[in-house]
Amino acid sequence: MQIIPVIDLLDGHVVRGVAGRRESYAPIESFLSRTAEPLDVARGIRDTFGLHRLYIADLNAILQDAPQWQTFDELIEDGFQLMVDAGLREPKRARQLVDRGVTQVIAALETLPDCMALFEIVRHVGAERVVFSLDLMQGKPMGNLHGWEAEDPLSVFDWAVATGVTSVIVLDLSGVGVGQGVPTLGLCRQLAAAHPDLRLITGGGVRDDEDVQCASETGIDGLLVASALHDGAITPTEVARRLT
Repeated sequence: MQIIPVIDLLDGHVVRGVAGRRESYAPIESFLSRTAEPLDVARGIRDTFGLHRLYIADLNAILQDAPQWQTFDELIEDGFQLMVDAGLREPKRARQLVDRGVTQVIAALETLPDCMALFEIVRHVGAERVVFSLDLMQGKPMGNLHGWEAEDPLSVFDWAVATGVTSVIVLDLSGVGVGQGVPTLGLCRQLAAAHPDLRLITGGGVRDDEDVQCASETGIDGLLVASALHDGAITPTEVARRLT
């Protein structure tokens, strides 16, 4: 299982996400970096933990349809591999991201208009470049569910798998940044058992090394982490153990 650092971007700064309440997100304070500038924070993560694969949530793109292209370019030029959620709604932006050097694009339930949009994104850039994000809020799927003909997480997941995606993030925003443990592990166990060939990633609420160990026992392939890295609650030793 890989540990994947999360960087939430808003107005050119890295912000600390808490429970999906984006109106209250503030620039991050971290022992890893003296500033909240994206490149400084990313380098601090890499220097401390040896991690160079990042999950980027571009809140300007998600909320205002205004991607922070320059930040992506700077991080890629500095050697980082990026998984980027830039509010995908159609294939054009997915192609733009891939052409700029983004390793994988996040096609998130929150912003996709319907299941067909996910199918078209997969068709245009290839399944290996697309990660579907099953976005939840207190266990309930987010976004335009009319376009999915589904109301529960398992049904949405099945529709997504039918489009050809091979990687899925399961993320409950209500658990992000609140330090109460990862709320999606039970669902991930179900999904891993039903679809053993899929690459599953989850996160949100990770507190410490013990939570990392619990997550690794569910059969997931990746764990998204933010606050616990910036607060020093997860040690470089634990991260190094996951890299071996």
